[in-house]
Amino acid sequence: MKIIIVGDGKVGFTLAEHLSQEKHDITVIDTNDDALKRASEALDVMCVKGNGASISALRESGVDTADVIIAATSMDEVNMVCCLTAKRLGAKYTIARVRNVEYALELSTLKKELGIDLVINPENATAVEIARLLRFPPAANIETFYRGRVELISFRVQEDDFLVGHPLSAQAHRLQELPMLFCAAEREGEVIIPDGSFVPQVGDRLYIIGQPVGLNAFFKMLGRYAPKIKDVFLVGGGRITHYLAAILENLGMRVKIVEKQMERCRHLSEVLPRTTVICGDGTDEELLESENIANADAFIALTDRDEDNLIISLYAMQQGLSKVIVKSNRQNYVGIAQAVGLDSVISPKLITANQILQVVRGIKNSKGSVMNALYKIANGSAEAMEFVANETTRHLGVALKDLRLKRGILVAVLVHQSRIIIPDGSSSIQNGDTVIIVSRNQHILDINDIYDESLLDMGARS
Repeated sequence: MKIIIVGDGKVGFTLAEHLSQEKHDITVIDTNDDALKRASEALDVMCVKGNGASISALRESGVDTADVIIAATSMDEVNMVCCLTAKRLGAKYTIARVRNVEYALELSTLKKELGIDLVINPENATAVEIARLLRFPPAANIETFYRGRVELISFRVQEDDFLVGHPLSAQAHRLQELPMLFCAAEREGEVIIPDGSFVPQVGDRLYIIGQPVGLNAFFKMLGRYAPKIKDVFLVGGGRITHYLAAILENLGMRVKIVEKQMERCRHLSEVLPRTTVICGDGTDEELLESENIANADAFIALTDRDEDNLIISLYAMQQGLSKVIVKSNRQNYVGIAQAVGLDSVISPKLITANQILQVVRGIKNSKGSVMNALYKIANGSAEAMEFVANETTRHLGVALKDLRLKRGILVAVLVHQSRIIIPDGSSSIQNGDTVIIVSRNQHILDINDIYDESLLDMGARS
C-alpha cells in the first residue's frame, strides 16, 4: 500500500518505522531537515520537504495515488486541512491526529465536513487506558477486546506466587474453572507462547486473557486483590491530565494535580471543579511530601519530560505507593523503568501507532476477515488481535487440534453467539465468530494467515 505520513515527530516516525517494516510504500512529509534526514537514514522511506497542507508538497508525494494519508503534525489545524486537501486530490483514506479538547467535542461534524475518515486523539486514548488501570490496580497493563467483555492483562511474577517453579499443567486443577488463559510470557527480553510445560519464574512478565470475572478471581488467588482506588495524585497538567481527571471525577475518585504553569493551573481549576489543583514543581520532593503523596492510592507521572516522569515515579514507589503509572514515549526507557519495578509504562505514541496499524491492516485486507483491535505487547515483540470470521475464513468448523498453525500463534479466545469461550483442542472457528489471536514475530492481516499449510501445498505439488 502507498501511505503518506505528514509530520515526522514522535508519532510520525514511529508510524513510519512500523509501516515500513510491514513492507508498505512510505513517504514522509515534513518541513524540518533534521527530522527528514533521520527518517531517511534510519528507515526505508521516501522523504519530501514541505508543508503537508500545501498542494505542491502533497502532489510531489503522489497523493493522487495514495491509499492512506496520515496527518500527524503538532498542529491540529494543519492536520485537518491536510486531510481535506488530500481527499480532494485523490487520497483514498485520511487519518488526522486531533488533540485539542475543544475539537474533541465536535469530531463527528469535523469528520463529515472535512472528509476525514478517522480522527485519532492520543491524549484521550492514553487517559482512557490509564483509567482502566486504576479500575484494576493489580495489572501492569490492560488491553480490551469484544467491547470490554474480554481483557488481556500483564503482571510480574513474584517470589511468593503459587505459580513459581511449577509447570502450568500442574495448576490445571486450580485454574480450570476460571475463564482465562496464559497467552504469552516475557523472560529476559524473549517472548514465549506458553504451553502446559512452561514453568513461570520470579521476574517473568506473564500475559493472561479472559473474562474480567476470571481475571479478578485469579488475582485474588495470587493474593494481589487490591482495594478500590479513591485518591489519585497526578503530576503534570497537560491534555492527558485534563482528559484523565474528567474521567476520574465521573468515577467518583478524588484527584490532586500538581502543575507548575500558573495559566494552566487556572484553566484546570475552571474545567475540573471537583479536582484539587496545586501550582508547583512536581519534581520537588518537599512539595510532594507537603501534599501527602504517601496517602494517595495511586500516583501518575504525566509531565512532558520522560526523565522527570521516571525519577518522580521512583520516588513515589519509595513512599510506598502500590500503584504507580509513568508516561514515557521513549521506547528505550521502558526497559529501564521495568527493570526497577515500574511495570505500568504508558506510551501515547504507541497507543496511536496501534490504532493506525489496525486500520491500515484492515484496509489492506478489505476482502478478508475484519480486524477490530490490534495491540502490540511485550515491548512490541508480540501482537494481540481481534478478528471476525466470515465466509472467506478457511477451515471453518475444523477442530483446532486438527489444524496446523504457524509457530508462535495462539488462538486465545473465541466468541460464539455472544458466548465467550477459552478454546481447547475440540473447539473450532465458526462463521461470524470473534477470534482473538496472540502472535509472536508474525504480521497477521487475516485469520487465514495463522495457518501453516506449507506441507499441504508440498503434498499437492508432488
